[in-house]
Amino acid sequence: MTQLPAEGATPDSVRLLEGMAEMLSARARVGAVFGEPIVCAGITVIPVARAGFGFGGGLGRESSPDKVGEGGGGGGGMDVRPLGYIEIRDGVARYRPIRDPWVDVIVPLAIGLATSRLMRAGLRLYRKR
Repeated sequence: MTQLPAEGATPDSVRLLEGMAEMLSARARVGAVFGEPIVCAGITVIPVARAGFGFGGGLGRESSPDKVGEGGGGGGGMDVRPLGYIEIRDGVARYRPIRDPWVDVIVPLAIGLATSRLMRAGLRLYRKR
């Protein structure tokens, strides 16, 4: 893969960005989303996850009568989160999501608490009239 470097880019900065792109793209594969199948007692389980990655970089050059310099930098990252699993039993495949306890328990409790507080405040205002 040959690309033209950006205007004013140094070979070091171009190599840095190309290296970052290669490292992250090597990790972006199907195995990051669908794990290795696990077989036990006639049941096959395939882990399923959501994966995303990105990177960015930049470089700059300053040239003035007082200063001459250049610099560059970059960064990248990858995020993989479990979503569920595929269960294969007796030739039938089913997707089983992994439920998030934050959404299933904490959020309804917080909504109930807020509703209770609002109703009490409304009742107090009604009684003051």
